Amino acid sequence: MTTETTPAEPASKLRQGITGPLLFLFILGDVLGAGIYALMGVLSKQVGGVLWAPLVLALILALFTAGSYAELVTKYPKAGGAAVFAERAYRSPIIAFLVGFCMLAAGVTSAAGLSLAFAGDYLATFIDVPSVPAAIIFLALVGCLNARGIKESVKSNVVMTVIEVGGLVIVVVVVALMMGGGGGDVSRIGHFPTDSVPALAVLGAAIVAYYSFVGFETSANVAEEVRNPTRVYPRALFGALITAGIVYVLVGLASAIALPAGALSDSSGPLLAVVSASGVAVPDWVFSLIALIAVANGALLTMIMSSRLAFGMAEHGLLPSVLGRVLPRRKTPWVAIVATTIVAMILTTLADLQTLAETVVLLLLFVFISTNVAVLVLRRDRVEHKHFRVWTVVPVLGTASCILLLTQQSGRVWLFGAILVACGAVLYLLARFVGRRRRRRMGAGR
Repeated sequence: MTTETTPAEPASKLRQGITGPLLFLFILGDVLGAGIYALMGVLSKQVGGVLWAPLVLALILALFTAGSYAELVTKYPKAGGAAVFAERAYRSPIIAFLVGFCMLAAGVTSAAGLSLAFAGDYLATFIDVPSVPAAIIFLALVGCLNARGIKESVKSNVVMTVIEVGGLVIVVVVVALMMGGGGGDVSRIGHFPTDSVPALAVLGAAIVAYYSFVGFETSANVAEEVRNPTRVYPRALFGALITAGIVYVLVGLASAIALPAGALSDSSGPLLAVVSASGVAVPDWVFSLIALIAVANGALLTMIMSSRLAFGMAEHGLLPSVLGRVLPRRKTPWVAIVATTIVAMILTTLADLQTLAETVVLLLLFVFISTNVAVLVLRRDRVEHKHFRVWTVVPVLGTASCILLLTQQSGRVWLFGAILVACGAVLYLLARFVGRRRRRRMGAGR
């Protein structure tokens, strides 16, 4: 991997106040958190106690695509992410729309999955209620907070990241203490389910594990505010992903040592079950509160992103203009917030956490394929500033890895993804039709 050097970074209208450490924590906070708190039980169904293997594989595959993001983000630090990269590379509005809508649909679907994780065993520590109604109420509260106006900064994300990492460190430490006292079973980390083919089990589980690593792609939206992005962004991106991978592997090992696969897979709050099984005096409510904060923060940030993305696409005529309406006092996109919240609520009634997580990965894999190919297409586009340049083989491997993961998706997940994209296509055509009629009326009135 190399850095192309030419005179200077392009000027920016935004204040470049994000330093390397802050960017590292921003990306780490996006990657770590909600997914790992809920998905360890799902992984155990497929690979038994070998939880570390799909996590390592998912990390390697994520690093390929991260390399492509590192090149494009530093080459176009003012760009708005994958949709803009697609527009630059393919010069096709429909492709740019589909990439942007896949990001939007993935965000809403992820929020639905996180709401189910919130409403599971972690919430049951405080109040025992049915999960789906609780998830719907949770999403309604998130929607209200979103509409009220949430001011997020990179520095506030540091606090949330510390809380999320703190919960995962607790898992590793209590199991280490458990082992020191003669408890746990280390042999479980090599045991697959009896009826599984190890290689296929790891590959299939990598789809779910991959969900725990997504989030790094949102950092493309803050690149313009990073000081010296060519040097800082790649280091922060790769450093955060590798750090998250190490933490995840340690948590996977700890989970398998503390509990058999069956006990993990039966819990919707698997890490709480691990902490409880360790025998260390950590009150259930303390760890559950940490997990709920992590999941709630993830859901809120995801819904803020999704509603603003829907608003922005409406402003550009890619979605119906009604999604561009804002509250007069709060200046928040209330129609986009209501629409994305309702869709997320519906999804909680149609699928379980595993299906929703795999659907998120399916949608993002198409986004990542577009980005990996865009790196190669845009190599002929020269810019007047230095930028990171990834080895050519990396986007090739990134594209191949995404295609490999696509082949492992179930028919149910493909159906979910196809329905969501079809809905987006209908909305796109509706927006184009309404926009064309409006232009005709304006022309006739002149």
